[in-house]
Amino acid sequence: MSGLSAFPALGPRLTFFTGGTALRALSRELTRHTHNSVHLVTTFDSGGSSAALRQAFAMPAMGDIRNRLLALADNNVVPASVLDFCAGRLPSHEELPAADKDGAAGGKDPADGLRRQLVEMGRAGHPVWAGMPDVFADALRLHLNFFLQRMPPDFDPYRACFGNLVLAGGYLHHKRDFGPVLAFFSRLLQTRGVVRPIVNESLHLAAELDDGSILVGQHRFRNLPRPVKRLFLTVHEPERLDTSDYSQLAATACRPPLAPASSVYLGSAGAICYPMGSFYTSVLANLLPQGVGRTVADAQCPKIFIPNSGGDAELFGLGIAGQAAMILRHLREDAPEATTGRLLHYVLVDSRHGRYEGGFGSEVRRAVEEMGVRLIDRPLVYENDPQHHDPELTARALLELLSGNAAEI
Repeated sequence: MSGLSAFPALGPRLTFFTGGTALRALSRELTRHTHNSVHLVTTFDSGGSSAALRQAFAMPAMGDIRNRLLALADNNVVPASVLDFCAGRLPSHEELPAADKDGAAGGKDPADGLRRQLVEMGRAGHPVWAGMPDVFADALRLHLNFFLQRMPPDFDPYRACFGNLVLAGGYLHHKRDFGPVLAFFSRLLQTRGVVRPIVNESLHLAAELDDGSILVGQHRFRNLPRPVKRLFLTVHEPERLDTSDYSQLAATACRPPLAPASSVYLGSAGAICYPMGSFYTSVLANLLPQGVGRTVADAQCPKIFIPNSGGDAELFGLGIAGQAAMILRHLREDAPEATTGRLLHYVLVDSRHGRYEGGFGSEVRRAVEEMGVRLIDRPLVYENDPQHHDPELTARALLELLSGNAAEI
């Protein structure tokens, strides 16, 4: 650990399949030990302000990419005003001042006022830029104006995240190419790691449930009515989907190619991690593209699963062994001949403080080991908060596995 901490620029390439916010604290902690972590991020979010951008431009979701860029940003170099702006949002309808709501009752649309506010922010004299060094303000304002030049007159501005808008502006300006905008913002924020989308296409997450019914849209996974049988991707947009089409969705599942840049990073990983986070929407969704399973199988490095501790509404009682089996099953849709030893080596748990779906008894240990996967039991979870992993302890356990120091249990 100490040697790695002393030279983070030379640290290992830990590669994560990820999305959401569960990995944010661990991402920051890892920057103390390596500046080479790689975060392959889902782009399938279909709720909140991401939905408004996706509906307006038929584009991938930017929120999880923005979140991870900010987590990896060097806050010793990047002013807090920049990070606060990128995480900032316009108000929701409920958060609007009473005067704006009264105006809506009189026939004025509060959304018009929020859209005008965005346009005003595109001008150099707007107060939002006043406390920001010019090099940052000019870059962010340029990309915001890329977005404003393309903003539809009926764009839904409620809860719009400024960081998402500037990333979307760069993405659209560069003809829907992630490469230039991510390279630019990685330099601007001095990110100590790499963030890349798992695919370049605009697709939506769908699930076949255990009763054969179909659910479309990542935002619908927050209130799953039944356990998930399998995941797939679709071009169909949840808000525009005719319910009569549902029966055809499973038969027309998409398998987009793994983004080329992500393929390179995955193939050269020093370790591959299926980390904590919403199991289906943040982790398993990344395993669906064509090429993921084969690239994982060919990568000569440790492959590690860190199951969630505490509650995960997506699991519906699916225990650790069942989760590991789901990971293997979805990887084998792309690499059907791959043995377990090429796809998953370790499950990293904390039997003392962790609280795992389905429990953690001897039968769980036996089921995992019978799959050919080794359980590593380490301190990982906060003693008084089993819902969250301690980032320092989790980073230490991961780095031990990379250095080959995991003792037998």
